[in-house]
Amino acid sequence: MRKVTLMQIYQHPITQKYVKRSGLAHAISTSYHAFELAKQYQVDPDLAVKAAFLHDMGHYEWYRDGEWDFDSYKANDIHAIKGAERAHKLLVRLGEDPVTAKEIALAVLLHTDSYLPEQTVYRNSLQEVVALADEKDEEPNGNHHYRQITDELAAKKIGDLDLRIEKSVSSESLQNTR
Repeated sequence: MRKVTLMQIYQHPITQKYVKRSGLAHAISTSYHAFELAKQYQVDPDLAVKAAFLHDMGHYEWYRDGEWDFDSYKANDIHAIKGAERAHKLLVRLGEDPVTAKEIALAVLLHTDSYLPEQTVYRNSLQEVVALADEKDEEPNGNHHYRQITDELAAKKIGDLDLRIEKSVSSESLQNTR
């Protein structure tokens, strides 16, 4: 049983501030990729989608004159660290199971190796799904952060993802009772 839906996460003011700042269209697109990859990697789609949606919420300091400063970002990035902390705090505030919140936060933390000196990350399946979903949606020079989406379309797509997750979780529950 899901404690927190993607729509509840999306509607929270913290999400509105930080996910929109880092690219709402990218967050949603990455979430769709994560949903599909979760099937391949036999990962809980609820966790994969939530982590993918929140994966870039730590971006906040690499804007110059309203534009994404890709060079500064590449040289000084720690967005995964800040994002993992924000994601964990947000999920716990919304009532997510603390163990689940930690698992999602770790997937946010490990979706990239850009903050590591040697850039080597060892990931579990959930973390790998989020990293791959992010890579599938990347564009050169960080342009994926600039794509736009209306609030109306964003809410529609998020609602669709919630329905897909519910259907997936329900069908998995049915299979486990047989």
